[in-house]
Amino acid sequence: MTELLRTPDGAVTVSAAALSQLVMRAAHEVEGARVRRPKRGLHVEIDGGRARVALQLTAARGAVLPELARAVQERVAGALETMCGVEVTAVDVSIEGIG
Repeated sequence: MTELLRTPDGAVTVSAAALSQLVMRAAHEVEGARVRRPKRGLHVEIDGGRARVALQLTAARGAVLPELARAVQERVAGALETMCGVEVTAVDVSIEGIG
């Protein structure tokens, strides 16, 4: 479990699986992007209200890779900021395949 918020009244936590699903869904919203091997190719770290993500993608044939990667970075960062209330310091995208 990852702690998102702690107050005198308690804490808000989220499971690693829920964070992974959030990131995967955000990445898949970008046309032509698919997270490759989600269990091994997707890492989300949240510490002190800051998040860092690393993910491996498969890109659709014909996609402009820098544009695809940038769109995934923006979509993932936006989802984490909106849904979890954290500051995203980095979304590292590596394109590992074309398909």
